Amino acid sequence: MSHTRVLIVEDNHAIAEQLYDYLSERQFVVDYADTGRRALALVDDHDFDVVVLDLMLPDADGVDLCAQLKAKARVNMPVLMLTARDSLADKGLGFAAGADDYLTKPFELAEVAMRCGALARRHQLHKSSTLTIGDLVIDTGQRQVRRMGQPIELSATDYAILKALADAYPNAVSRHELVTKVWGDDFPDSDALRSHIYTLRKAVDKAFDHAMIKTIHGVGFKLDAGSDTKT
Repeated sequence: MSHTRVLIVEDNHAIAEQLYDYLSERQFVVDYADTGRRALALVDDHDFDVVVLDLMLPDADGVDLCAQLKAKARVNMPVLMLTARDSLADKGLGFAAGADDYLTKPFELAEVAMRCGALARRHQLHKSSTLTIGDLVIDTGQRQVRRMGQPIELSATDYAILKALADAYPNAVSRHELVTKVWGDDFPDSDALRSHIYTLRKAVDKAFDHAMIKTIHGVGFKLDAGSDTKT
């Protein structure tokens, strides 16, 4: 599950560290929050493929937090609940709040990784295979890009950057988040992102009147389609 981004929300630092290390070693990109407030802030700034959520947090009820995270996320975000509560009623509350899977403590780290992988794959399968932003069309199944009907040839890296911007539309994506989504832990040199944004702009914007790839100073980049919306 290379570059699959996981948010661990767990106030037990020992458990959180075990999960963080185990998932990171298996090529997941992992972020961590030990409070509900921190989790909500991270979801504000990043799009996660899976959230691993403990129900017992010091500042929030996990069931309520699940519903808040689902409502706040810019994209559909699968949630795997971790809890010692194993009654059918407790599971029902979790699923009613939007949980996609449920795992009771104690658990095997390998099972958490397998469930995160399955949730991320299922999430990807349920996404529309076509993203349309203004006159830009991205066929994610065929990995093809067209603008005003004209095919646009992109390198694999340029395509990955454009796809990340399209997934976040109409929001901006920070430079750090683009690097993480495209390269994971294999960070390129400092000029790599700048070079790819340049070649991406040449391909996507140069031949057209309206430039879609915008720099948001102090933040990162975003797609701008004027009054058009993504479908």
